[in-house]
Amino acid sequence: MKILFCIKELHNASGGAERVLTEVASKLAERNHEVYILSCDSAEAEQFYPLHENIKWIKLGSEEDSAKSFKLLRHIIIMRRFIKKLQPEIAIGFMHSMYIPLGFSLLGTSVPVIASEHIVPEHYRCRPWEWGLLHLTPFMVKKITCVSKQVKDAFAPFLNKKMIVVPNPVFVKDNIKANLIGNDNDRKTMLTIGRLDKQKDHKVLIEAFSKIASEFPEWDLKIIGEGELRTELEKQIKKNGLTNRIFLPGRTRNVSHEYENAQLFVLPSRYESFGLTLVEAMSHGLPTIGFDYCLGVNQLIKHNQNGILVDSSVCNLSGMTNALKQLMGNSELRIKLGGFSSDVFETHKLATVVDQWETLLKSSINHTKK
Repeated sequence: MKILFCIKELHNASGGAERVLTEVASKLAERNHEVYILSCDSAEAEQFYPLHENIKWIKLGSEEDSAKSFKLLRHIIIMRRFIKKLQPEIAIGFMHSMYIPLGFSLLGTSVPVIASEHIVPEHYRCRPWEWGLLHLTPFMVKKITCVSKQVKDAFAPFLNKKMIVVPNPVFVKDNIKANLIGNDNDRKTMLTIGRLDKQKDHKVLIEAFSKIASEFPEWDLKIIGEGELRTELEKQIKKNGLTNRIFLPGRTRNVSHEYENAQLFVLPSRYESFGLTLVEAMSHGLPTIGFDYCLGVNQLIKHNQNGILVDSSVCNLSGMTNALKQLMGNSELRIKLGGFSSDVFETHKLATVVDQWETLLKSSINHTKK
């Protein structure tokens, strides 16, 4: 198959969707499909995640200072010209930031479009412009992929009926486990990984840690990721007098190293489609903490089995603080909850996920030709 993947950017993009795209696209290229990736990166950009050598990466160029509506229109026009010339058998847009303009750009052409959704309806509640455009998606695409049945069921019927579940692939290293007790002379690390934005709600984690930091002087908090809230979070950390205990080192390509050197993993997100970092943390034997209302998280964490689900009926801050205290102060409990659900891994093996993508792409192409 001649396949075109489209995504907003691959440069400085260390999120879950970008990683999924590079893994799936690389595996399809390995299976001798002709794979292209189109993005809005600048000509000199380099991808954050590695790509198979046979993949051709097309960069449209970015216009950071342009109005959003102008950028959208420009990219729609450029994409249409390029894709009509390339003539792929199918095009896949990753995330609404790309599958919506992709759908518009291919209206009236014979190229089928797959929209790959990597977020939940909660994301659109404060984004009426995006929510409005989302209503047009079913008229422009063959199928919309989502990462779980739970996410599929959360969407309204007009979108739900177009959706098909294709899980995210997960890589785990079975033989590399974290030292949950920690060494006597070393500091202990509470780890979280995610973009620095409101969705991930690092503020509540920082505040909860700040309330008990003096009780656990041997513990530090490390927040891996980058984003628009960096300055706000740095101010919050400084205000609480914890610049030597809470660290924001930015992005990392060696994420496995971070899991291996942590004793506890927390994902304080308000919502997730799939807790990719959560599964990776579990695969390294880390006990986990998350909120019970968070989609994705509440399916992966089994309360008091492999982690703690914070009860949303109480204050988020006090609930998170209590959960942190339980695991920071009890190494035996960390060991008890540091298991990993192997059935999750089996469902999300890369080869299994790519098989599902191949089936979907072939069926969509064949249906278009009939």
